[in-house]
Amino acid sequence: MIFDPENNIVRLCAEGMASEGLGQMEKAKSLFEQAWNEAETDFEKFTAAHFVARHQNDTKGKLQWDETALENALKINHERMKASYPSLYLNIGKCHEDLEAFPQAETHYKLAYDHLDFLPDDGYGQMIRSGVLAGIERMNKTLQ
Repeated sequence: MIFDPENNIVRLCAEGMASEGLGQMEKAKSLFEQAWNEAETDFEKFTAAHFVARHQNDTKGKLQWDETALENALKINHERMKASYPSLYLNIGKCHEDLEAFPQAETHYKLAYDHLDFLPDDGYGQMIRSGVLAGIERMNKTLQ
């Protein structure tokens, strides 16, 4: 997806990321929550939920928001959205792993793996690929 800088939700999330960069976490959280409250389209809801997830106080809360982001992402019929799936599935897998729900973690890590070809061949893509492979490796050891 192309992030339109004129879109108010995208703008709020960009401001939230800038606030994070300045260490202003409460301000960032507030901007992301505002984005969620104002989001109307599936794309806006996906975007806002992804950032709200980052500011949850516990793993269950993060998991709920990551699942909300994925749910909205899957509603968007656009080829470029597929590049978001590995990260979303990775985040959900990690939450399940942290909650010791290992079979669910394994399922989500495998779903992330199945979508790795959609990632860009850059630093971000490499980071997500590494995270997915590490998650699968941990599950192989844990579930043996």
